[in-house]
Amino acid sequence: MVKNHLDKNGSFTGSPKPPHPTTSTDPHSRKGSQEELDHSLNHHNEDVKKLSDDVDRFIDELSTCDDKSNPPEVPEIIETFSKIIESKISKHNTCENSSTRLCKMTEEDNFFVEAVSRLSKLTNSLSEFPSGSTTTRSLNRTSMVLQRAMTLMEEDLRALLEDSSSSHVKVYKNSSFNSNRLLVDGEQCSLTLSDSSGEEEYPSFPPDTVTRMNRIASTMIMAGYETECCQVYSITRRNACVEQMKKLEFEKINMEDVQRMQWDSLEGEITRWIRAVKSCSTTLFPGEKRLGDSVFSESPMNSQSLFSNLARAIVIQLLDFAEAVTMTKRSAEKLFKYLDMYEALRDLIPSIKNSSSNECENELNSEIQATIDRLGESAVSIFSDLENSIKNDVARTPVPGGAVHPLTRYVMNYLKYACEYKITLEHIFHQHVKFEESNANANSNSPAKLMPTLEVEAENDSPHCNSETTPFSIQLVTIMDLLDTNLEAKSNLYRDPALRDIFLMNNGRYILQKVKGSAEIHQVMGDTWCRRRSTIVRHYHKNYQRETFGKVLQILTHDGMQVHGKVAKTTVKERFKNFNAIFDEIHRSQSTWVVSDEQLQSELRVSISSLVIPAYRSFFGRFRQYLDNAKQAEKYIKYQPEDIEILIDDFFDGNSTSMARRKT
Repeated sequence: MVKNHLDKNGSFTGSPKPPHPTTSTDPHSRKGSQEELDHSLNHHNEDVKKLSDDVDRFIDELSTCDDKSNPPEVPEIIETFSKIIESKISKHNTCENSSTRLCKMTEEDNFFVEAVSRLSKLTNSLSEFPSGSTTTRSLNRTSMVLQRAMTLMEEDLRALLEDSSSSHVKVYKNSSFNSNRLLVDGEQCSLTLSDSSGEEEYPSFPPDTVTRMNRIASTMIMAGYETECCQVYSITRRNACVEQMKKLEFEKINMEDVQRMQWDSLEGEITRWIRAVKSCSTTLFPGEKRLGDSVFSESPMNSQSLFSNLARAIVIQLLDFAEAVTMTKRSAEKLFKYLDMYEALRDLIPSIKNSSSNECENELNSEIQATIDRLGESAVSIFSDLENSIKNDVARTPVPGGAVHPLTRYVMNYLKYACEYKITLEHIFHQHVKFEESNANANSNSPAKLMPTLEVEAENDSPHCNSETTPFSIQLVTIMDLLDTNLEAKSNLYRDPALRDIFLMNNGRYILQKVKGSAEIHQVMGDTWCRRRSTIVRHYHKNYQRETFGKVLQILTHDGMQVHGKVAKTTVKERFKNFNAIFDEIHRSQSTWVVSDEQLQSELRVSISSLVIPAYRSFFGRFRQYLDNAKQAEKYIKYQPEDIEILIDDFFDGNSTSMARRKT
């Protein structure tokens, strides 16, 4: 009988116990001991297999019993089987701690899980018979043992989930080498990375641990302990995620605190928030999804539900912060952080899609999308504020030397950085237009009134933007036009028309170079816009030359130098004198003017030299001889032709020192 192999502790007695190791050095003695040990283990395994087969046959007998009021007699092997499981439970509970217990579970663990599964099936089969029947006592017995087994498995599952090695891991990244090292309890070892980004595998459970968790979960769910299993899993994984968020330095902040923060502090919190969202997208959520699918491979609905609840708890906390940020006072400096937040949330959605039940997924995605839309509307609003800022930037004092205006630098740098988010902004403004159209249709307004700028640009084949006219490109053109209008108004602050042209030339050239220097903004504005802008800058250049050197060239003309066929000396003296005076004034003033673009500065100097020096050299060579003597020549001829070239190189340096350092 099988029962004769079991002692009072639930251990087998019918087979000889493995002999204790001997210290004998006799190789024949050691060989004999090993043979006895192998025989004992084989005999033990045969007994276990026979017992298991007997239990399975009884379960089959119960399931095929049609008369539930007359159950078959319960064999003694059921009590034996229950005692074996109790023995295993007691043995596991005597371990010092969960880690030690789990480490010791190897072959015994496999038998224990299979035995509990078999006990669960037995208990379910016994429960089909009415109370008071011959099976009631056995049902109470197996139910009690099963509950103890489930308690142990629940503790094991919790211990396994909490025993992740990630709590002891520190990753040290070295930018000089394509390698990573980690410190585990003070010792270095290699870390296998999940990808080339340098992020450690998350969560960091060994495959055999995941397999064990899977067997525990499957057994508990089959035994009817689904709620307890899922609850343990949910709590431990949520705690693990909270710890991960703390490692990313992101913790919950209430809305009132967010709205009271100074921008410098809030900007730091946003940076940490973005890092947390990206970690959820790339590491946390995919890792939790993989773990859940592995642990609950036989019950995908549980995996989906657990992941959905876990993701929702984290996402809601992230969304609360984002909502609070959108409620703060808007300003131009916040645009780029808003766009970073927008992109981070946008990339979060794929990590949740197809990962949970449709209802929960759709609800969570809707909440994320609503926050994304609010961030997008904030970005649109900031662009509107930028338009108003340009309109309201009214100066009463001109920029010294006709230099590039600070407003020009600010707006162009702002647009340059904004165009680095071109794809995102294109989408935001497209959605904004759709929203406006929807509102207009709801109010029974004509859709044709919604985008007059777009229609006008398209109809007139405007040179301002590329062939692909979009809501964002129109927004960009609008800002450019407002800036041009503002600069035109500011140029009127200069009394000197030539300096006015220098100011417009400086700012026009700066705008053009910024557009050409940014592939994104150049793509929006297009080649036609750049060519027309270049034409406008050249127009200012010609105006400057005409305003500045028109009179100089009139002085140096050979016309009007003769009276009755002879060169008039008085006219020669007057012409040299007038040239000296007007060139001195030009040099004095234009040495203080500013052209910071080196190429434009060089182009201006070369064009002035090519215009003035040949004319002066010709006039000088033709009429110097008509001055009576060297003393008279020195009085009226202040500059040699080469002096003019040197003085022209002083132009546009922004140097307040003028003729004081030059010969007089």
